[in-house]
Amino acid sequence: MPPNAPPSPPARAAASPTGGGCLSEALLPPLAVLAVSVCLATLLLGAPAGSSTPPPSGSAEGISPVFTPEVAHWAAWIRLWAAEAGVDPNLAATVMQIESCGDPRARSSAGALGLFQVMPYHFAPGENPFDPATNARRGLAYLRRALMAAGGEARLALAGYNGGIGLIGRSELDWPAETRRYVYWGSGIYAEAVSGAQESLRLQEWLAAGGDGLCRRARLSLGLGANR
Repeated sequence: MPPNAPPSPPARAAASPTGGGCLSEALLPPLAVLAVSVCLATLLLGAPAGSSTPPPSGSAEGISPVFTPEVAHWAAWIRLWAAEAGVDPNLAATVMQIESCGDPRARSSAGALGLFQVMPYHFAPGENPFDPATNARRGLAYLRRALMAAGGEARLALAGYNGGIGLIGRSELDWPAETRRYVYWGSGIYAEAVSGAQESLRLQEWLAAGGDGLCRRARLSLGLGANR
């Protein structure tokens, strides 16, 4: 991670995986109509939720244009994962931005892994931490818990995501320096994302402070080329 972009949260909560095939959620009559609806929705979204390849929508619609191309690459999946977790897709994109810049193979010095930088002990046996859908479910489940503990306040939820949910009830003066930096970057980017802005000055500041190195690695990992 870049020196001024704080590392991943020290703890993550496990999320329950969703069901399998098209009939797995068809519990109410008429069965055939509901099953067809679920299958059509899956087809419209693109690849199945467990796939590591983003749906071929080619559009970042649904998240703000302020995010870097590496994060926008995942836009269709971010919408899906955020809806599954019950969080704002722009908040999910903000966390992805400062955690990995969209690199599904990201690994921190503390051992956190993947798009949302989840610690290994939060995965079930046999799960692949680098599978984007699995990683997103674990990370965004923890973000959802942080939001609930923070009464829905995104700024405090970001602090909880980085430093642990226990920080939310403590004075900001007691937060670790890295958490204060994390909240500075994240809250600024998120505020500009939801404001309707076309670019984020805070994000540009983050890139200049070291985040661009993270994004260069993400571009190589995603095969997006060396240039934006």
